Amino acid sequence: MSEVEAGLVKVEGARLYYEVRGRGPVLLVGESGEGHARRSRDLVDQLVDTYTVVTYDRRGLSRSTPIADGPPATLSVHADDASRVLAEVTDEPALMLGLSIGAVIGFHLAVEHPGKVGTLVAFEPVAPWLLPEPLRDRHRDELREVQELYHHDGLQAAFPKVAEILGIDLASQDREPDLTPQPMTPERTRNFHHFLEHDFTAVQVDDLDPKELVRTPTRIVPAAGVATPRHVFDRQCADQLTELLGVSLTEFQGGHNANLTHPRAFAARLRGVLR
Repeated sequence: MSEVEAGLVKVEGARLYYEVRGRGPVLLVGESGEGHARRSRDLVDQLVDTYTVVTYDRRGLSRSTPIADGPPATLSVHADDASRVLAEVTDEPALMLGLSIGAVIGFHLAVEHPGKVGTLVAFEPVAPWLLPEPLRDRHRDELREVQELYHHDGLQAAFPKVAEILGIDLASQDREPDLTPQPMTPERTRNFHHFLEHDFTAVQVDDLDPKELVRTPTRIVPAAGVATPRHVFDRQCADQLTELLGVSLTEFQGGHNANLTHPRAFAARLRGVLR
């Protein structure tokens, strides 16, 4: 394992924890769901010989703790946080891999902080505003239903519904061998609570203008897992992004969690895309 340089950056209302590993062009990884700075550790291990990989705990997760009371973070706030983390590492445009909600944070970063990201690989973005109106409303309703289930019946009841919406087959996911175990620790449980309580709402109310993605100087690469069913929310968002930008979809082995289940194949594909 390459040496880890850890840091804290103070932002409005919070302190953000981040880690830097490797050498080469700066690559920021924006995690999905409850993911903290080491969630994609197996993937990062495959990239640090080529890139300076920056990972961080999103505001409210793990070591990125609030230091003042305030409203829940919007995706614009999350993008500003990511911009501040990048400023600690480089003053040049960075590369970015955005996973799920991390991809949507990447969109806001590209639009609201021009020049921070040169290329964004947007893997299965959870962005209802990318969809035509009937689908947009339906999927926002799906997310609200998950939150209601979580509030009424708890985290364990919400997990299967989240997996269903994202097209994750919890019973029979294909995986590469020798992956780092990721048990459901108390830390991950707390992070899931925060994600479902706050970041799910941020996704529902987010309303970025899709035309802004066409105008941004950032090169955006729409991406999805080959195992993600075409009818589910995240894959529909990836497909709509390809239509919006007039480019082809880049596919990775695995499904919505391909960065976790197929880190070696994911890293190899990502290298090719970033080149």
